Amino acid sequence: MAFSSSWRPVAAALLVALCCFCGIGLPAAAGRIDEGLEVTWGDGRGSVSPDGETLTLSLDHTSGSGFRSRDTYLFARADMQIKLVPNNSAGTVTTFYFISEGPWDVHDEVDLEFLGNVSGQPYTLHTNVFANGNGGKEQQFHLWFDPTTDFHTYSIEWTNNHIMVLVDGTPIREFKNHADRGVPYPSSQRMRLYGSLWDAEDWATQGGRVKTDWSQAPFVAQYRNFTAASSSSPAAGGYGQEMDATAQQAMKWARDNYMVYDYCADGKRFPQGVPPECSMP
Repeated sequence: MAFSSSWRPVAAALLVALCCFCGIGLPAAAGRIDEGLEVTWGDGRGSVSPDGETLTLSLDHTSGSGFRSRDTYLFARADMQIKLVPNNSAGTVTTFYFISEGPWDVHDEVDLEFLGNVSGQPYTLHTNVFANGNGGKEQQFHLWFDPTTDFHTYSIEWTNNHIMVLVDGTPIREFKNHADRGVPYPSSQRMRLYGSLWDAEDWATQGGRVKTDWSQAPFVAQYRNFTAASSSSPAAGGYGQEMDATAQQAMKWARDNYMVYDYCADGKRFPQGVPPECSMP
């Protein structure tokens, strides 16, 4: 969906207000990116620039690559600038996510996956939340800009009250803690941040109908300006605040115009009724 000219002044005003609300903009780099992140797989396909500013992941027919944070967190705000794979990125998945490191059947996870597409077609930002091994809470979005021509900031805010996903400071998703009403919520397991670039041609693009064009390899995604702050850190800025009316309006705009899938609206998937949190305020 195009970002129409009539919306640009409204969106600009919302973004300015949101940056004040969230205490963010484009986060300043705190030293070298590999002070907070380490490449963990890819056999040389993941690397850090000599100046320490940019971490690059690449994917070819043999392997993808990935990294993880050096620290673990129990409630945190993480921001990362990412420039996604350009041109024909069909079949590729670029990720940025929190995940716990205990047994898989009770794991927690907050997922951001960027699903590639053929040239000229939009990326899909796939989001999901797992708690105690329970997931299936997918929401998907297109973006109001080309995410391959420049870096954009993607954020996960994880508190004891909610999980919020933001794009360039605009909230696009909020998952509230309704554990007291029987809805699993990640609140007891520390999680580590991970990022990766990998091949998922069997499902990533148009349900797997469009395969990876390996003649375009290597595929490359870049990450920079990583910051992560716990709720007790002054660097977290506005971390953990409730959304005010301006933030709620911005999220409504993003969801009304760019959300392309919501598990809470999928009656075919849930013929006996959508999950209970879908009707909780």
